[in-house]
Amino acid sequence: MAIMRPHGSVSVLETALLVLLAGFQQCVSAHTDTLLPPEVSQPNGALYGVCKVKPSSTLPDGLPKIYGRVLFKQHPSQGKLQVLLSFSGFPTEGSPEYRAVHIYQYGDLSRGCDSTGGHYNPYGVDHPNHPGDFGNFLPQQGKISALIESDATLFGVTSVFGRSVVIHEREDDLGLGGNPGSLLDGNAGRRLACCVIGVASSKLWNMQYKLYK
Repeated sequence: MAIMRPHGSVSVLETALLVLLAGFQQCVSAHTDTLLPPEVSQPNGALYGVCKVKPSSTLPDGLPKIYGRVLFKQHPSQGKLQVLLSFSGFPTEGSPEYRAVHIYQYGDLSRGCDSTGGHYNPYGVDHPNHPGDFGNFLPQQGKISALIESDATLFGVTSVFGRSVVIHEREDDLGLGGNPGSLLDGNAGRRLACCVIGVASSKLWNMQYKLYK
């Protein structure tokens, strides 16, 4: 015989299940929070990255020696990755040439910029659709200064932390070169300079951002 109970009442078993479910949800939430780097606890909840650019150790004589810095800022749940580029060392004589800048797969500089692998390409697509394909930049008086947005990310399994930024000898053909190399790296030529992306505080970003604006 079925045991009838008043409408709206909750059995001991149901109460226990509700308590167990609430505890599980709290555990999941706490575990999710621990997956975020501790730097996210900064007042504005953003992550910051920095990359100090130096010439490749395998750079042949006669090519420009590029120095500079790349800064990154991203909120965990809003907006794209913001990137500040600041380079110097390009030729100041003659007509300036566009230079390509990309994120590369590895932060391995054991053979200069040549050991950084291929383009950072977590989704297995053709260039120029890689998240770290920053594009082309035209030096002014030997310098590049730019603020851009990128589809790359500082968060999760596709984070660019520990990867590298590479500045190229030539212009990126944006995948229109009609050959296999165009779909890999845009036929951008030698890797002039590079750096490894690391975690940073907000200080560098805030200082450089003010100068840029």
